[in-house]
Amino acid sequence: MATAPDLGAVHDRAAARAFVDTHIAPHANAFERDARIPEELLERIGAAGLWAPFLSHALGGSGMDMVTLGAIHEEVGRGCSSVRSLLTVHTMVSWTLARWGSQAQLDQWAPALASGATLGAFCLSEPGAGSDAAGITTTAVPAGGGWTINGVKKWITNGNRADLYLVFARTETSMGAFLVPGDTPGVEVSPITEILGTRGSMLAEVSFKDVSVGPDALLGPSGFTAGMVLTGTLDLGRFSVAAGSVGIIQACLDACTAYTSKRTVGGTAIREFPLIQAKVSDMLTDARAARLLVAEAGRLKDEGDSATLMATWVAKYFASVAAARHASEAVQIHGANGCGPDYPVARLYRDAKVMEIIEGSNEVQRITIAGEAYREMN
Repeated sequence: MATAPDLGAVHDRAAARAFVDTHIAPHANAFERDARIPEELLERIGAAGLWAPFLSHALGGSGMDMVTLGAIHEEVGRGCSSVRSLLTVHTMVSWTLARWGSQAQLDQWAPALASGATLGAFCLSEPGAGSDAAGITTTAVPAGGGWTINGVKKWITNGNRADLYLVFARTETSMGAFLVPGDTPGVEVSPITEILGTRGSMLAEVSFKDVSVGPDALLGPSGFTAGMVLTGTLDLGRFSVAAGSVGIIQACLDACTAYTSKRTVGGTAIREFPLIQAKVSDMLTDARAARLLVAEAGRLKDEGDSATLMATWVAKYFASVAAARHASEAVQIHGANGCGPDYPVARLYRDAKVMEIIEGSNEVQRITIAGEAYREMN
């Protein structure tokens, strides 16, 4: 990646856009090809204060509100979904620590998570359990005053690079969340290199073989995880994915308006064709609608309103469906060029499909949203 100047701390959408346009977007296809994000960029993200800006000043963050965080994750998603995915899982780990961590856990981990000196990964999915969190088989058994963890997690974003894993495991009575350093004996990482989209997000299968951790590894009260810790953590993940999906739509719109202004047929720029205009107008409309849905979910989070959970479900569903549809249209508009490596739309197409699956598949989302509709009827 070519050397580019640091742009200072990022506190709003405009600064995020400049950061993305300088450090991320021009290199996104290379990140995908190399199946990794360069350490140099990870450090730049830390210098810009982007890893966990929502943390309080006392914990090393800037106290950023969720509306602004959503806007920043949109801009990063516009540039590269793989980079945004790293921000997503790091956000989930950092927020969960801030919400449920003991003072000792906060002192140990929060400053490093805020700066990016320690990078986190969220370990829930398993080979046989994805959206069905109740189906996880990883276990944590009390041993020697601490815990012994055994199991396998799969499709772990940043799993190939993370310094700290937030691991969800079944205990004797319920489910617990555990902070497991990546260098703990018994933690084994197998990179996943063949993946449809977000190829630069350093996915891995992470195995835990008789991994011993102390009592301080347990995050939150025992038996409390399934109902509170997991719900809040997944909500933040969906929020980031929703914002990133808006970024994909915007990237499709940007790519298509540029391409159709230059591409000619019979001496006429194809932007003049009614069918092209119809596709572009739909992209613009859905980008603005999805952006408003994400902003509303963020506003409710900032207000501490529990309605944010459903608002985030709706935002993620709408934005991911729209991203997949418009990424497909973007490839169509580019024709054969859209299938090659010289334009971003093939990558956007692959990444958009992933958005319909992660942090709750669209099928699960539709069931959940429908349930809300029936509850509102009563």
